Amino acid sequence: MFILNTWYIAAWGSEVTDKPFARRICNQPVVLFRDQQTKKIAALEDKCCHRAAPLSMGVVVQAGLQCGYHGVVHDCAGRCVHIPGQDKIPARAKVRAYPVVEKNEFIWIWMGDPELADESLIVDYPFNDDHAHWPHHQGFYHIKAGYMLMVDNLMDLTHLGYVHGSTIGGNPLTHVEALMDVTKTDDSIKYVRWMLDSVPPPTYLAAVPFKGRVDRWQEFEFSPPSNVLQWSGAVDAGTGARENGNRSGGFSLRIFHGLTPETENTCFYFYAPANGYRPEDEAATAALMDHISEAFLEDKLICEGQQARLDELGDGGLVDIVSDATRVQLRRIVRRMAEAEARQNEARALEKAQGSALAQV
Repeated sequence: MFILNTWYIAAWGSEVTDKPFARRICNQPVVLFRDQQTKKIAALEDKCCHRAAPLSMGVVVQAGLQCGYHGVVHDCAGRCVHIPGQDKIPARAKVRAYPVVEKNEFIWIWMGDPELADESLIVDYPFNDDHAHWPHHQGFYHIKAGYMLMVDNLMDLTHLGYVHGSTIGGNPLTHVEALMDVTKTDDSIKYVRWMLDSVPPPTYLAAVPFKGRVDRWQEFEFSPPSNVLQWSGAVDAGTGARENGNRSGGFSLRIFHGLTPETENTCFYFYAPANGYRPEDEAATAALMDHISEAFLEDKLICEGQQARLDELGDGGLVDIVSDATRVQLRRIVRRMAEAEARQNEARALEKAQGSALAQV
């Protein structure tokens, strides 16, 4: 099940240069490219209107994207604008173009009804543009698991002490017994987990010289259907992090997690760990990326194992436990989105059918 009337990350902006860039999104083949003059991003169905050769096997030219089979050129709107040896271009010579927006270093794509593509619905993440205060590296993993398994993983952090014991985790009981401040609406979930007077995990100790035990927080916000915004950190215990909102002077990082469905059982994971504790130190930013990427590889492996068992044995007999509360809530939000989209599609189909019937009268 894919939500189509929403914005997904198609690529990092840096991934799309002067060559066609192929990617499968919601099980649809897409090619991204930059207009030679404006450098703006375009996204087309990856199929030439002539003989169905992948346009991603072609080259970017001044007029658009030239197919590598017979030289047919499509512009950024998908229209065929040049056929070698032929002056007249058939009106139906075109391919689907997808709405795309470049924002906060990401290229966002809308796979559904283009008339509903509202740029204001793209989640704001200005930290990717603030390299002075939040320097970061761009991360990417291809995951052999459905995107919702990764969203589940991110929004239930009781796994940290078990999956990430040697990296960002720490003591498992510290996570299980964390204090939770939760805010819920019909279309979002946000929580802050507090681990007061706890032992800092290895990643934190490698970055900041704490005096001893710390007050640690993990703030996560779910932006449906597939993005999670994180702010995590720690300060010396007893300095008022929870009581007074004092979160400065210790360890602090922000991460944007973007999950994009490739197929039903595979996805793309975009992440950007940002260094908020020594922003002037490039070595610290690089080390943070290494630590976080190592931890996320652990998530990748566990979710891929999960998907393999679900593919083999199905989900019958699975049970929910107390730590699943947030996961259950976010799944309900995504299900409501899917149901609303289905009703909207039915209404638009009925409207078009009625319009066609009236036109024939």
